[in-house]
Amino acid sequence: MTDTVSLWIDGKKTAARSARAGDVTNPATGAVIRKVPLCNAADIDAAVQSAKRAFPEWREATPLRRARVLARFRELLESHRSELAQLITEEHGKTLPDAAGSVQRGLEVAEFASGVPHLLKGEHAEDVGRGIDCHSMLQPLGVCAGITPFNFPAMVPLWMFPVAIACGNSFVLKPSEKVPSASMLMAELFKQAGLPDGVLNVVHGDKDAVDAILAHPDIAALSFVGSTPIARYIYETAAKNGKRVQALGGAKNHAVVLPDADLEFTADALVGAGYGSAGERCMAVSAVVAVGDVGDRLVARIRDKAAKLPVGPGDRAGVEMGPLITRAHRDKVRGYVDAGVEQGAKLVLDGRAFEVSGHADGHFIGPTLFDDVKPDMTIYRDEIFGPVLSVLRAGSLDDAIALVNANPYGNGTAIFTRSGAAARRFQNEVQVGMVGINVPIPVPMAFFSFGGWKQSLFGDLHVHGMEGVYFYTRRKVVTTRWPAEAEQPKVSSMVMPTH
Repeated sequence: MTDTVSLWIDGKKTAARSARAGDVTNPATGAVIRKVPLCNAADIDAAVQSAKRAFPEWREATPLRRARVLARFRELLESHRSELAQLITEEHGKTLPDAAGSVQRGLEVAEFASGVPHLLKGEHAEDVGRGIDCHSMLQPLGVCAGITPFNFPAMVPLWMFPVAIACGNSFVLKPSEKVPSASMLMAELFKQAGLPDGVLNVVHGDKDAVDAILAHPDIAALSFVGSTPIARYIYETAAKNGKRVQALGGAKNHAVVLPDADLEFTADALVGAGYGSAGERCMAVSAVVAVGDVGDRLVARIRDKAAKLPVGPGDRAGVEMGPLITRAHRDKVRGYVDAGVEQGAKLVLDGRAFEVSGHADGHFIGPTLFDDVKPDMTIYRDEIFGPVLSVLRAGSLDDAIALVNANPYGNGTAIFTRSGAAARRFQNEVQVGMVGINVPIPVPMAFFSFGGWKQSLFGDLHVHGMEGVYFYTRRKVVTTRWPAEAEQPKVSSMVMPTH
């Protein structure tokens, strides 16, 4: 009999009230490995009420106490990293080393959050007026929520709830229903670290659960990572319901390659950035802009390296690229390749018919490479979210920057060059939130913040780093005066106060 994933409410595993359930499949085999409840509004309310009850006590916990709980949680994450990676590979399909690396990047956010006594320090100024001091405080919001995608079952949730909880909030997490198990394990580990019951709750579900979260009056703030159409819907709906929102959307990340680049190094970097995690990364490079006469040589190197990539089940030793998350998504990616051929792009490497021996029902597609792609083609306009790399040509750095800036997305980009002047100009002029210089996937460390521009972000603040702290807190400014009794004003002043 197939096991059903529980909810995590009030510090324990809890059965869902909803009778609806979905399948969790192993992408490498296509087999259903467990069931996941699809929560209804009553399930969401139960989690929110638990978080609401837990908030007052946790809010009053000193930042130092919260920091110690976060530090223990980080240690438990470290000791269970292999277990988390195995769950991710089983439900998502990415390779074990890739899964372990993603856990490490999430763990670093928990480590950052454990510095919360320093992060929550406000500002102070003496004598802003005669005998008057002013200081600011960062205070928690209340119940916060996070809705996270399938492609990073541990890392993206860890971008959110450790920072929110360190700041004194309680939290309701809804991971993707395709990959529910890592979040459940992390909730158990947080309890073991000493987190009070109800401060972190985990629910599961599809659009019904999402809409219940968006509408719930007791949720003060919402974080989201996913596709741009859904990010826009999340932002508009939650904001309309009076919530603070950060909604990170999709991407079309460009790598600009100048003629002076080290082509061997660059090709290796682009193969990893384009085909790692089967392209199911919001920071994956999906569009390469070859400047000047570098294109033919670059394409040949990428083709030769990509054709040799070991593709197979993510838990198999030596495999560097696993399957896509579902059969439907694999078929969608194949459809994009069909469209690229029909619209006149040059198909250099075709992964549509790729098969893995013994895994006929797995969701595999091989590395795919297009050349001579034009900006009006579907494979360039849309976020494919699969192992499809498109090469465009540009005559100059000016043309390349203009191409990147004309794209509606602005998540990440990179430039490969030996020229400091070209790199400096690129980083200053490109309209993208995260930039790599000879770094193909410029994901910031936890003490910086992650997020894009344009249609890659809806909201004002990015995740983790200090922007994450500011998102999960409200600033309060206190102006203080302690006059001697003889200095007390004898009459009320009707004049605008000045200092």
